[in-house]
Amino acid sequence: MVLHGLSKVVERYKEVIIQIATPYSVGTGFYLASYDLIVTNEHVVRDNKEVVIDGESFDRQLVQVLYLDEIYDLAFLKPPKNHNIPSISLREVSELTIGEVVLSLGHPFGQNYQFKEGRVDAIEFEEEEIQYYEHSASLSPGNSGGPLFDSDGLLLGINTFVITGGKEVGYSLPLSKLKEGLQIYSNSNAEYLVKCGECKKVIEDLNESSRRCTHCGSKLTYISKIPKYEPIGINKQIEDMLIELNHDAMLARRGPYNWEVEQGSALIHVAYHEKTGLITGDAHLCSIPDEEILPLYSYLLKANYELEGLSFTVRDNEVILSLLIFDQYLNKLTALRLFEHLFKMADHYDDILVEDFNAKWLTF
Repeated sequence: MVLHGLSKVVERYKEVIIQIATPYSVGTGFYLASYDLIVTNEHVVRDNKEVVIDGESFDRQLVQVLYLDEIYDLAFLKPPKNHNIPSISLREVSELTIGEVVLSLGHPFGQNYQFKEGRVDAIEFEEEEIQYYEHSASLSPGNSGGPLFDSDGLLLGINTFVITGGKEVGYSLPLSKLKEGLQIYSNSNAEYLVKCGECKKVIEDLNESSRRCTHCGSKLTYISKIPKYEPIGINKQIEDMLIELNHDAMLARRGPYNWEVEQGSALIHVAYHEKTGLITGDAHLCSIPDEEILPLYSYLLKANYELEGLSFTVRDNEVILSLLIFDQYLNKLTALRLFEHLFKMADHYDDILVEDFNAKWLTF
C-alpha cells in the first residue's frame, strides 16, 4: 500500500511520465522542465532517430532523439509540442540511505499508469563498473526509463533495468550520473550528441559520412545515420491497411508486431503473432457497468451468435470486440475489408452498450 505522502507524489507527477514507442520496443520516459528534455533509456529508443510519445497533457506525436549514451543507458528526446507538463525537483543534497522509501513511476504503451513503493537495498550495486541504486520498487521491463523518487517527490535517478529471480529487483542510475549527461548536452551548442562506447568521449553528430568515432576511430552509431524504419511482409500489409483506413501508421506502432489506433470512442489494438501466424484486432469498447450487468451479458451472447467474423469478450471488466485471421489468408484487399468491418462495428456497438446498458466510456 502506498503511503499517504507517496500517493500525493503519484498523483502530482502523473503528467510528467511519458509513454514511448518504436517499431522495436516500448518504454517510459519523463520530462525535466529545468532542461526542457525528455529523459529515457538508450535501449528504449535504440536504432531510431525519432520515436512516438504520448502523455496526459499532450497529443501523441513523433519527436527526435537528441542524445545517446549506451554506457549509462541514457537518451534525451525533444519535448512535445504544445504541452503543459509540470516541473519536478531534483534531490541535490542529502545522500540516499539503505532502507529509505522510494517510488517508481511508469506508463508504457498498452498499460495503465503504474507505480510501486519499495525500499533501497543497496546504494553501490556495481555492474560493468557503474554503480546503481538497488531497490524493491521495481516495475515491469516496459517501464524502463521511468523515474525513481524519494518520499518527498524528489528525483533520485532513472530506472534502468530489472533482475528477476525469486523476486524482482530494480536498478536505477543515480541522479549524479544522469546530471553528467544533462550538463554535457545543455552546455553544448550541438543539436545531436552521442557518447562513444569505447573511449567514452561525447561526439557531436555533424551528419558527415563517417560511421566512426572522431576521437578513437571505433564504430559509432550517429543519430543522423540511423536508417528510417521500413515495414516489410505482414507488417507492411497491416500498415498499408491502417493508412487506407485513414490512420497514421507511424504513430500507431507499439513495438514489434503491434499497433494501436483510436476509432471514434474505441481503442483498437492490432497484433501479429508470428509463431502462430495469427493476426488479431481487439477493439476496446467500454467498461461493464457497476450494477445490473446481466442484461449486458445477455446482449453480448446474442450478438455473438449473430455476428460474422467478429466476437465479443469481456477482459478485465472491458468489453472487447475481436477479429482473428491467419496470415496465410491475408492480402491487402481482405485485410482492408475485415478491419474496416471491425472498425465500423466498434463504432456501432460502443454507443449501444453505453446508452442502452449503462456501460462506461473508456478513457485513453
